[in-house]
Amino acid sequence: MNGSLTKAQAGVGLPAVRHHNAALVLDLLREAGTEGISRLELAERTGLTPQAVSKITARLRAEGLAVGAGLRPSTGGKPRTVLRLVPDAQFAVGLHLDRDGLTAVLVDLAGRSVAVTTAPLDFGAPAERVLGAASDAVRDLRAAEPHKPVLGVGVAVPGPLDHRDGVLHRVTGFPQWDGFPLRDALAGRTGLPVTVDKDTNAAALTVSLSEPCGDFAYLHLGTGLGAGLVLGGEVHRGARTGAGEFGHQTLQLDGPLCECGGRGCIEALCLAAEARGDRAEAARVLGAGAANLVGLLDIDRVVLGGRTVAADEDAYVRGVRAVIAERAARGAGGAHVTVTVADGGDRPVAEGAAQLVLAPVFGRVGERG
Repeated sequence: MNGSLTKAQAGVGLPAVRHHNAALVLDLLREAGTEGISRLELAERTGLTPQAVSKITARLRAEGLAVGAGLRPSTGGKPRTVLRLVPDAQFAVGLHLDRDGLTAVLVDLAGRSVAVTTAPLDFGAPAERVLGAASDAVRDLRAAEPHKPVLGVGVAVPGPLDHRDGVLHRVTGFPQWDGFPLRDALAGRTGLPVTVDKDTNAAALTVSLSEPCGDFAYLHLGTGLGAGLVLGGEVHRGARTGAGEFGHQTLQLDGPLCECGGRGCIEALCLAAEARGDRAEAARVLGAGAANLVGLLDIDRVVLGGRTVAADEDAYVRGVRAVIAERAARGAGGAHVTVTVADGGDRPVAEGAAQLVLAPVFGRVGERG
């Protein structure tokens, strides 16, 4: 990154550029952690002038977002002042509205969960009841840090949906949500800005921020099955947030009926095998779908997550890895692919929902979609 403006930046006006530059500095402060980083290092790594960095850091200190973290010996001249981020200066709330449960997290600027609540949820209940449960969870989390500002609420829900407008579409098994303006409805209840995205996209965002690893697919197996794709360093949503509807690819033309109305969907086959206790078959089915993604996208890594995977991580990793290896042995690609598991079962979804709010603060525009 250098100090000159791109055409895109030049077209957004001086206030937006100032925000962009401050976000760059904030992101480096976050990366530096408790050790902090000097103004000179900030200037070198952002390409901004030392004067610009001094103005930005002075403003961040005045706003309580940055603080001095001591002095660092200099190779010449006076010691350098080191700055660090103040993680508890602001917070974000993340909500995971699953088909049968609600997980809510309060996350600080460093991305750490400082409070977590869980409760049963019937996603098929009337919208007002679901909204009431969500807004109650937000209220309870805000009470944990009553004097700290909350930047907003990120909400992760099953797709399909339109993340730009925050409107749900025909969620598999819950067609009554089609066209519901979840973002605006929850914003009206909480008085906070709200961002909505698919649960799998939120979890993929969590993984990409915690362990950058190139292009990968996050496969979430819980009450349903979906994928979050990270391509070129960004969450890939597609033009209509339709990317990653992984669970409804057809693997068996005359297979069992799926709740989406199709037959032989990977979600239906995988969950049916799990329900009858045949975890090896469930893992094999998941592996077949994963191998299809590897062949289509030439990705480097497959990350598994969700409560069903968490119940037997080794079985799912072995099964998925075996199918991909079998394809690779036939020359179909995938020999380079690693298969891992995201920590925390369903928790990365709620944490990723909070990151939907935080990402723009740190200049992660690509993650915002």
